[in-house]
Amino acid sequence: MKVDKQIRIFEKQAVRYDKKRERFELGEYRRRLLHTARGKVLELGAGAGSNLPYYDPDVALTAVDFSPSMLEKAKAANERIYGLHADFIQNDVDRLSWTKPEFDTVVSTLSLCAYRDPLNVLRKMSEWCKPGGQVLLMEHGISSNKAIAIAQKALDPLFCRFVGCHQNRDILGLITASPLQIERAEHYMSGMLHLLWCRAPGRFPG
Repeated sequence: MKVDKQIRIFEKQAVRYDKKRERFELGEYRRRLLHTARGKVLELGAGAGSNLPYYDPDVALTAVDFSPSMLEKAKAANERIYGLHADFIQNDVDRLSWTKPEFDTVVSTLSLCAYRDPLNVLRKMSEWCKPGGQVLLMEHGISSNKAIAIAQKALDPLFCRFVGCHQNRDILGLITASPLQIERAEHYMSGMLHLLWCRAPGRFPG
């Protein structure tokens, strides 16, 4: 799917995602994962700010999303409620670049489903995270239950077209193929939802 079309799909969902933040949707899982975020934090696919309530107030957050409406919701919520030291950047992850590892923590929650090349995004997370830094992931993908997995594969084209994300991605396979090292993993909802605490490589070649 072309980026412009995908952005339009998510633009239409900004109000709904903002309400998800207000309802603390998946809050238990977000809290379990994000209480370990420290220092300079990069969040990719920040959406309408569903993770904002769970960050330590001392973090320095850079929140990125390609949807202007989503990011406006997140910025307004932060100014009105959370008061984190945060910069909000509207951009597609494929167009982002940092010349050196900048961040102590990189976060992605429920965003690997939407990227055209999720493995490349994982590589970028590794590159942008300081050597030995942490990458925190909460992602959904193909179920370990065969019956559910069959349904996910059948419905994937519809979800991709109308919601903007894939249901059938092998999240653990993608991370295993990336430079990231999984230190801890928890799996929920018949193996569809994964909480993953990862490390960036301790040093980079050259």
